[in-house]
Amino acid sequence: MSRFNGQVAIVTGGALGIGGATARKLASEGAKVFIADIDDSSAALNVQSIKKTGGIAVASHIDVSQSGDIARMVDEAVDMYGRLDILVQNAFGVIAGESRIHGSALTVEEDNWDYGIDVLLKALYLGPKNAIPHMTATGGGSIINLASVHSFLQEPGMLVYESAKAGVVGMTRQMATEFGPDGIRVNAIAPGHIVGEGLAKIWKDNPTGHEFFADQYPLRRTGIPDDIANGIAFLCSEEASFITGHTLAIDGGLSVQLQEKFGLRQANYVRNNPDTNLPT
Repeated sequence: MSRFNGQVAIVTGGALGIGGATARKLASEGAKVFIADIDDSSAALNVQSIKKTGGIAVASHIDVSQSGDIARMVDEAVDMYGRLDILVQNAFGVIAGESRIHGSALTVEEDNWDYGIDVLLKALYLGPKNAIPHMTATGGGSIINLASVHSFLQEPGMLVYESAKAGVVGMTRQMATEFGPDGIRVNAIAPGHIVGEGLAKIWKDNPTGHEFFADQYPLRRTGIPDDIANGIAFLCSEEASFITGHTLAIDGGLSVQLQEKFGLRQANYVRNNPDTNLPT
């Protein structure tokens, strides 16, 4: 199946994890993929992987916290491939796990708030700002923003991350309204706990922690990057041509449960395993 023949896709954070799987998925279905990432070596390896299976991809060093890099990203992709049809805004690096953005309104420093919002939210405004004129020139396109179950489910100490991810949902709805008449669809994905390359290393050393996370999900497993990549590909495809402004939760059913259940069980786990630093 080649749902994206002739189309060009930018995937930010496209080296590893969700972005890496998305780049491979879109390329496998015919898209010419532009991987934007700060991890040059991993991005290059993903390009090699795509090319080995007959796909088309290039990579460029892009820091989405820098507005100039985002503008250059779009220019490079269009200069290379002649058009832009898909923008997948996935890049947020390891920021979710950075201790400097963790804390409450009383403890987070203002410069760390600014840094977190720049990477997690502002970058998702700057991407479309640069990309949409090219999409409208060819009749439309699809933008996918990576939100999170943390857009809807809150926990103490996650002020910056959860504020930004809630903002992603609002931004997605607003842009869908604004640019729908131009043929541009804007949707979001809210992943649950997705075990990419980085988390796989953590859970290898802490299998009971992974079992704890899996037990919180009605499907009794955590996700893998391909779970999200499949959803992104669907929303970018013609099969989803009447879907816009929607946030699709791909979370194994986590968000349909009572939040209190998860919060209490997590608190009990941490209390009984004080040396464990659970990722979100």
